[in-house]
Amino acid sequence: MNEEEARAWLAVRYDVSRETLDRLDAYARLLREENARQNLVSAASLDHLWHRHIVDSAQLLRFAPATEASWVDLGSGAGFPGLIVALLHRGPVTLVEERRLRVEFLIRAAECLGVDVEVVGARVERVPPRSFDVISARAFAALPRLLGLGARFSTAKTVWILPKGRNAQSELEALDPSWQGGFHLEPSFTDAESAIIVAEGVSRKAKRMER
Repeated sequence: MNEEEARAWLAVRYDVSRETLDRLDAYARLLREENARQNLVSAASLDHLWHRHIVDSAQLLRFAPATEASWVDLGSGAGFPGLIVALLHRGPVTLVEERRLRVEFLIRAAECLGVDVEVVGARVERVPPRSFDVISARAFAALPRLLGLGARFSTAKTVWILPKGRNAQSELEALDPSWQGGFHLEPSFTDAESAIIVAEGVSRKAKRMER
Protein backbone atom coordinates (compact mmCIF):
# COMPACT_ATOMS: atom_id res chain seq x y z
CA MET A 1 0.00 0.00 0.00
CA ASN A 2 1.57 3.27 -1.12
CA GLU A 3 0.56 6.74 0.13
CA GLU A 4 -2.02 7.34 -2.60
CA GLU A 5 -3.59 3.94 -1.99
CA ALA A 6 -3.62 4.61 1.75
CA ARG A 7 -5.50 7.90 1.28
CA ALA A 8 -7.99 6.22 -1.04
CA TRP A 9 -8.51 3.32 1.38
CA LEU A 10 -9.26 5.70 4.25
CA ALA A 11 -11.61 7.83 2.15
CA VAL A 12 -13.64 4.83 1.00
CA ARG A 13 -13.57 2.78 4.21
CA TYR A 14 -14.72 5.60 6.48
CA ASP A 15 -16.44 7.88 3.96
CA VAL A 16 -13.89 10.60 4.74
CA SER A 17 -14.66 14.02 3.27
CA ARG A 18 -12.24 16.21 1.36
CA GLU A 19 -12.21 18.59 4.31
CA THR A 20 -11.18 15.81 6.68
CA LEU A 21 -8.44 14.66 4.31
CA ASP A 22 -7.15 18.24 4.26
CA ARG A 23 -7.07 18.30 8.05
CA LEU A 24 -5.09 15.05 8.04
CA ASP A 25 -2.65 16.62 5.60
CA ALA A 26 -2.24 19.58 7.97
CA TYR A 27 -1.66 17.18 10.86
CA ALA A 28 0.97 15.33 8.82
CA ARG A 29 2.76 18.63 8.10
CA LEU A 30 2.65 19.56 11.78
CA LEU A 31 4.06 16.18 12.73
CA ARG A 32 6.93 16.45 10.24
CA GLU A 33 7.84 19.88 11.60
CA GLU A 34 7.66 18.74 15.21
CA ASN A 35 9.68 15.62 14.47
CA ALA A 36 12.72 17.86 13.98
CA ARG A 37 12.25 19.01 17.58
CA GLN A 38 11.40 15.70 19.22
CA ASN A 39 11.46 12.14 17.94
CA LEU A 40 7.75 11.42 17.52
CA VAL A 41 8.08 8.80 14.78
CA SER A 42 11.04 7.22 13.03
CA ALA A 43 12.59 9.42 10.35
CA ALA A 44 12.30 6.51 7.92
CA SER A 45 8.51 6.56 8.22
CA LEU A 46 8.03 10.29 7.52
CA ASP A 47 7.55 9.69 3.80
CA HIS A 48 4.97 6.99 4.54
CA LEU A 49 2.83 8.65 7.19
CA TRP A 50 -0.49 7.75 5.60
CA HIS A 51 0.38 4.10 5.22
CA ARG A 52 2.55 3.48 8.28
CA HIS A 53 0.67 5.59 10.82
CA ILE A 54 -2.68 7.03 9.72
CA VAL A 55 -4.21 3.96 8.07
CA ASP A 56 -2.39 1.70 10.51
CA SER A 57 -4.27 3.52 13.28
CA ALA A 58 -7.62 3.78 11.49
CA GLN A 59 -7.83 0.04 10.90
CA LEU A 60 -8.20 -0.54 14.65
CA LEU A 61 -11.70 0.91 14.58
CA ARG A 62 -13.06 -2.32 13.08
CA PHE A 63 -12.64 -3.97 16.49
CA ALA A 64 -14.53 -1.34 18.52
CA PRO A 65 -17.62 -2.86 20.17
CA ALA A 66 -19.81 0.15 19.29
CA THR A 67 -19.60 3.39 17.34
CA GLU A 68 -19.94 5.42 20.55
CA ALA A 69 -17.66 3.31 22.75
CA SER A 70 -15.42 5.20 25.16
CA TRP A 71 -11.75 4.78 24.25
CA VAL A 72 -8.47 5.29 26.09
CA ASP A 73 -5.14 5.27 24.26
CA LEU A 74 -2.11 4.61 26.45
CA GLY A 75 1.23 6.20 25.62
CA SER A 76 -0.27 8.21 22.75
CA GLY A 77 3.04 9.79 21.66
CA ALA A 78 2.46 11.41 18.28
CA GLY A 79 -1.26 10.64 18.40
CA PHE A 80 -1.31 7.16 16.90
CA PRO A 81 -3.77 5.63 17.14
CA GLY A 82 -5.60 7.98 19.54
CA LEU A 83 -5.98 11.12 17.43
CA ILE A 84 -6.95 9.17 14.32
CA VAL A 85 -9.53 7.26 16.34
CA ALA A 86 -10.89 10.56 17.71
CA LEU A 87 -11.25 11.90 14.17
CA LEU A 88 -13.18 8.90 12.86
CA HIS A 89 -14.97 7.59 15.94
CA ARG A 90 -18.12 9.00 17.57
CA GLY A 91 -17.31 8.04 21.16
CA PRO A 92 -15.19 9.99 23.65
CA VAL A 93 -11.43 9.47 23.40
CA THR A 94 -8.83 9.96 26.14
CA LEU A 95 -5.10 10.13 25.41
CA VAL A 96 -2.60 9.33 28.15
CA GLU A 97 0.97 10.54 27.66
CA GLU A 98 3.53 11.33 30.34
CA ARG A 99 6.14 13.32 28.37
CA ARG A 100 5.50 17.07 28.52
CA LEU A 101 6.61 17.93 24.98
CA ARG A 102 4.44 15.20 23.55
CA VAL A 103 1.48 16.32 25.61
CA GLU A 104 1.92 19.83 24.19
CA PHE A 105 2.11 18.39 20.68
CA LEU A 106 -1.03 16.29 21.19
CA ILE A 107 -2.99 19.37 22.27
CA ARG A 108 -1.85 21.32 19.19
CA ALA A 109 -2.47 18.35 16.90
CA ALA A 110 -6.00 17.89 18.29
CA GLU A 111 -6.71 21.54 17.51
CA CYS A 112 -5.28 21.07 14.02
CA LEU A 113 -7.57 18.10 13.41
CA GLY A 114 -10.54 19.80 15.04
CA VAL A 115 -11.20 16.95 17.46
CA ASP A 116 -12.34 17.14 21.06
CA VAL A 117 -10.17 14.81 23.11
CA GLU A 118 -9.09 14.56 26.71
CA VAL A 119 -5.30 14.66 27.01
CA VAL A 120 -3.99 13.38 30.34
CA GLY A 121 -0.37 14.32 30.97
CA ALA A 122 0.75 11.72 33.50
CA ARG A 123 2.26 8.30 33.90
CA VAL A 124 -0.36 5.64 33.28
CA GLU A 125 -0.02 4.21 36.78
CA ARG A 126 -0.79 7.64 38.29
CA VAL A 127 -4.00 8.19 36.36
CA PRO A 128 -7.03 7.60 38.63
CA PRO A 129 -8.82 4.33 37.77
CA ARG A 130 -11.96 4.51 35.62
CA SER A 131 -13.62 2.28 33.08
CA PHE A 132 -13.41 2.43 29.29
CA ASP A 133 -15.01 0.32 26.60
CA VAL A 134 -11.77 0.14 24.59
CA ILE A 135 -8.11 0.25 25.54
CA SER A 136 -5.47 0.71 22.85
CA ALA A 137 -1.71 1.12 22.91
CA ARG A 138 0.78 1.20 20.06
CA ALA A 139 4.53 0.76 20.60
CA PHE A 140 4.04 1.51 24.30
CA ALA A 141 5.10 -1.49 26.37
CA ALA A 142 5.58 -5.24 26.28
CA LEU A 143 2.31 -7.16 26.64
CA PRO A 144 2.63 -8.24 30.33
CA ARG A 145 3.45 -4.71 31.49
CA LEU A 146 0.81 -3.22 29.22
CA LEU A 147 -1.90 -5.46 30.68
CA GLY A 148 -0.76 -4.63 34.19
CA LEU A 149 -0.83 -0.90 33.55
CA GLY A 150 -4.12 -0.93 31.68
CA ALA A 151 -6.02 -3.14 34.12
CA ARG A 152 -7.08 -0.05 36.10
CA PHE A 153 -9.18 1.04 33.10
CA SER A 154 -10.63 -2.35 32.23
CA THR A 155 -13.87 -4.17 33.00
CA ALA A 156 -15.04 -7.63 31.98
CA LYS A 157 -16.52 -6.06 28.83
CA THR A 158 -13.56 -3.90 27.81
CA VAL A 159 -11.99 -4.68 24.44
CA TRP A 160 -8.21 -4.38 24.28
CA ILE A 161 -6.89 -3.47 20.80
CA LEU A 162 -3.12 -3.76 20.71
CA PRO A 163 -1.18 -3.50 17.43
CA LYS A 164 2.01 -5.44 18.11
CA GLY A 165 3.58 -5.63 14.68
CA ARG A 166 5.64 -8.67 13.86
CA ASN A 167 6.10 -9.56 17.55
CA ALA A 168 2.40 -10.12 18.20
CA GLN A 169 2.40 -13.90 18.17
CA SER A 170 5.61 -14.30 20.17
CA GLU A 171 4.41 -11.82 22.83
CA LEU A 172 1.09 -13.60 23.13
CA GLU A 173 2.71 -17.04 23.35
CA ALA A 174 5.07 -15.79 26.09
CA LEU A 175 2.28 -14.25 28.20
CA ASP A 176 2.05 -15.56 31.76
CA PRO A 177 -0.93 -17.97 31.98
CA SER A 178 -2.15 -16.09 35.03
CA TRP A 179 -3.60 -13.59 32.55
CA GLN A 180 -7.06 -14.84 31.69
CA GLY A 181 -9.37 -13.78 28.86
CA GLY A 182 -10.13 -14.25 25.21
CA PHE A 183 -6.96 -13.34 23.33
CA HIS A 184 -6.66 -13.67 19.57
CA LEU A 185 -4.63 -12.31 16.68
CA GLU A 186 -6.03 -10.29 13.80
CA PRO A 187 -4.11 -9.53 10.58
CA SER A 188 -2.96 -6.00 9.85
CA PHE A 189 -4.11 -4.28 6.66
CA THR A 190 -0.84 -2.37 6.41
CA ASP A 191 1.69 -5.18 6.86
CA ALA A 192 1.05 -8.81 5.95
CA GLU A 193 3.59 -9.94 8.54
CA SER A 194 2.13 -7.89 11.39
CA ALA A 195 -0.78 -8.64 13.67
CA ILE A 196 -3.05 -7.00 16.21
CA ILE A 197 -3.81 -8.57 19.57
CA VAL A 198 -7.52 -8.24 20.40
CA ALA A 199 -8.65 -9.35 23.84
CA GLU A 200 -11.83 -9.36 25.93
CA GLY A 201 -12.63 -10.38 29.46
CA VAL A 202 -9.06 -9.73 30.55
CA SER A 203 -8.20 -10.34 34.21
CA ARG A 204 -5.36 -11.75 36.22
CA LYS A 205 -5.87 -14.92 38.18
CA ALA A 206 -4.60 -14.61 41.72
CA LYS A 207 -1.66 -16.87 42.48
CA ARG A 208 -2.08 -19.36 45.32
CA MET A 209 -0.16 -18.67 48.45
CA GLU A 210 2.30 -21.42 49.31
CA ARG A 211 1.88 -23.01 52.70
